[in-house]
Amino acid sequence: MSANDDRPELLGTQLFDLTGRVAIMTGAGRGLGRTMALALAAAGADLALASRTKPELESLVEEIKALGRRAIAVPTDITSPEACEALVAAAVERLGRLDILVNNAGTNVRKSALEITPDEYDFVIQTNLKGYFNGARAAGRRFVEQGSGKVINISSILGSVALPNQAAYASSKGAIDQLTKVLAIEWATANVQVNGLAPTYFETDLTRPLYDDPERKAFIEERTPMGRWGQPHELAGAVIFLAGDASNFVTGQTILVDGGWTAW
Repeated sequence: MSANDDRPELLGTQLFDLTGRVAIMTGAGRGLGRTMALALAAAGADLALASRTKPELESLVEEIKALGRRAIAVPTDITSPEACEALVAAAVERLGRLDILVNNAGTNVRKSALEITPDEYDFVIQTNLKGYFNGARAAGRRFVEQGSGKVINISSILGSVALPNQAAYASSKGAIDQLTKVLAIEWATANVQVNGLAPTYFETDLTRPLYDDPERKAFIEERTPMGRWGQPHELAGAVIFLAGDASNFVTGQTILVDGGWTAW
């Protein structure tokens, strides 16, 4: 494609059309992972859905099938490199190919640096950072070999800013942002794009305890220039952008979807 190529099909909705592509979504059973999986399906993708909880995955499989797309449930412990290799193999074997990986599964232990135990800290790092590395490496091998692929690492504003009682989580997310850059550089010549999405606080079942705490809810709304929490569907456009052809020359970036939080 030349620098002056202005073919209409490259300028319209086809840039965001995922028809015929296959994506893996980890942490798909609930929260933002579930919403993003449905968004990718609505854009045309078939999905291999991974988490540790099979019943939630099976429910999501049926929702995606109702959209006219294919979906499979693959219960996976992302802290295991072998499990991540098996997840990639299952996606390719059962859905025919693999084009997109969304690393989304994660956990948190909200304690101060003096209170969190070494085992708790390791648990967060093993899940949020090593789990992402395991998934990216397993999918990346295939992407590099085939000469195309998209890796999307779900980070957080806490990769860029700090809050109390987030030592483990913020450490993991800051590291994810750097891992995203390194993988982007290493795989750039193979036409594999590696990017991140960094949400602020979104209103989901997982954040309900924070939302229902008047003091925490007020702090987050006051700290966010838009004055409110994010709604899950407001992450859909960004993940579709990074999964499709519209982002073919975007790599090594982490897009902040934060209502202006980091613009202060």
